[in-house]
Amino acid sequence: MSIIFSQKPPIQIKTVRDYRLYYIFDEKTITLNTIWDTLRNHDKLNFNLPMSQLLITTIRFPEIKLQTRDAHKLRGFFGDYFQTHSPLLHNHYEDGTAKYKYPLVQYKVVETVPILLGINEGAELLTSLFLKIDHLNIEGKVFPVFSKNIAHQKVPSGIADELFEYRFINYWMALNTLNYKTYTNLAHEERQQMLDKVLQNNLLSFYKGVGIWLNERIMTKGKFEPKTSKFKNQKMIVFEGSFISNAILPDYVGIGKSVSRGFGVIKKMKG
Repeated sequence: MSIIFSQKPPIQIKTVRDYRLYYIFDEKTITLNTIWDTLRNHDKLNFNLPMSQLLITTIRFPEIKLQTRDAHKLRGFFGDYFQTHSPLLHNHYEDGTAKYKYPLVQYKVVETVPILLGINEGAELLTSLFLKIDHLNIEGKVFPVFSKNIAHQKVPSGIADELFEYRFINYWMALNTLNYKTYTNLAHEERQQMLDKVLQNNLLSFYKGVGIWLNERIMTKGKFEPKTSKFKNQKMIVFEGSFISNAILPDYVGIGKSVSRGFGVIKKMKG
């Protein structure tokens, strides 16, 4: 397999690591399979990058079955049920106005299983509330909680000297009213490039939201397919697919828009 790379990189290369990541990512015609083949044929990078730790709490209710679109109803239930405990549960200020920050408590339905995920402060909060959760109420339908599982752990997160592959297990909401029109006017290849850039920005927002400040450049290369989903009674373009990145991301965190409502859930693929 031969790969042709452009001679002049569009980015400033200061280190061997910059060169290696440019070498892998810059050529527009490279496919995901080609990238993985390239990685297998190259030695690992010899850099030990500083890594941050995130506190993650995940609560699952394995005997309760919901639909993916019910994630925002989970948010509504817990926001009301524990409304006096913390605004982290509903991502609003005390006066009711919305917090436009990355949510540290997230609600998801993954393969029909309701999941709560807390990060840092949100992780501590969910741990303190775990024993108090004895039922769920989804639009008036009460589900007694007979079984619930909790995992509370520190996980590394940051930028690595190797690549990882992730899959969106729930739709990724990448577009907003500002960039939607731009997206629709692009050709297929240009759309993929635009989505790669949007994903980079989404990952930067994630790291900023959880208190991790990066000195390294985030690299992403993805393959995404547009889908249609209803959001607040309106049809929205969302995406499914996978991507590779040098970012280390915890399983089940949300990336993109409306992550507190269950969009953009990722999982690392086993390689």
